[in-house]
Amino acid sequence: MTATAEAPVTPPPIRDERVGRKSGLARFLARPEAGALAGAIIIYIFFFAIAKPFRYADSFASVLYVTSTYGLMATPVALLMIGGEFDLSAGVSVTSASLTASLFSYEFTTNAWVGVLVALGVALFIGFLNGWIVVKTGIPSFLVTLGTFFMLQGLNIALTQTITNQVASPDISTLQGFSSARVVFAGSFTVGGVNIRTSVLYWIVFCAFATWILLRTHIGNWIFSVGGSPVSARAVGVPVARVKIGLFMAVGLMAWFTGMHTLFLFNTIQSGQGVGNEFVYIICAVVGGCLLTGGRGSAVGAAVGALIFGMVNQGIVYAGWNPDWFQFFVGILLLGTILLNTFIQRRAEAAV
Repeated sequence: MTATAEAPVTPPPIRDERVGRKSGLARFLARPEAGALAGAIIIYIFFFAIAKPFRYADSFASVLYVTSTYGLMATPVALLMIGGEFDLSAGVSVTSASLTASLFSYEFTTNAWVGVLVALGVALFIGFLNGWIVVKTGIPSFLVTLGTFFMLQGLNIALTQTITNQVASPDISTLQGFSSARVVFAGSFTVGGVNIRTSVLYWIVFCAFATWILLRTHIGNWIFSVGGSPVSARAVGVPVARVKIGLFMAVGLMAWFTGMHTLFLFNTIQSGQGVGNEFVYIICAVVGGCLLTGGRGSAVGAAVGALIFGMVNQGIVYAGWNPDWFQFFVGILLLGTILLNTFIQRRAEAAV
């Protein structure tokens, strides 16, 4: 009888847990929103330490409200930037939607909801027109929407003064349907004795929905590919024109929603309102990791960017700093956050 030699047993490979942790950390830091999250934590700790009101729940609820008013628009602006385009008319589009709903309902003595629907149509048309011109002419969206910005700004002021002989829309609180519209667009609820505006909840929901679109649908893949390389995207069958127009219309949709919130919260709207907010929306997206060249970014990052701006905005007030220096402080803190974001992104790329 001959003995059968047993095959040598190969020991299992030894796994270095440090490598796994390092690669996992590197993957997290490579996320677009990683730098913004680090900046948000630093800014929160900073104002928590120097501004006593910042530590109270009701004060932070105010921070979240301010954040939501910018975050609602920063979300679609971020998606548009990921798709490789800009919309400099986003700020005044919010005011245009508010004025349309207010003036239409008041002048024609209709239910407030009729004005809301008319404003929706106008806002979507503005977004469609911006996208259509960009796609059909090839003119950079920066220039197209800059022209739209000036036109809307002029229309907002000129039409309001022509119709009402003043620079603000009339008070629509007595119109039928106003109360129900206020509940929908500008309501509030209480949690633990703290009053929270529903705009905060809407902001979170819209951000989650945008994140789902980007990460879990083929439309999200289209958005990234269109922003990264529209020529290559078109070559593999991506409907580039429809994606871009759809993104501009998404900005219009959220401009309408934000405008309705503002209108039904204050009952009236100033015709010159909203100028400059378009840069805040873009800043929130850039702080959150969106590239100016397109193809990279996230809705979560834009939300964190809006949170940073909201904390800086209210934190300066709570700290009691001289309001004359407000814009300067905002610029320093936001620039610092962007630099931190860039530093973390480069370290993450070097670690991969």
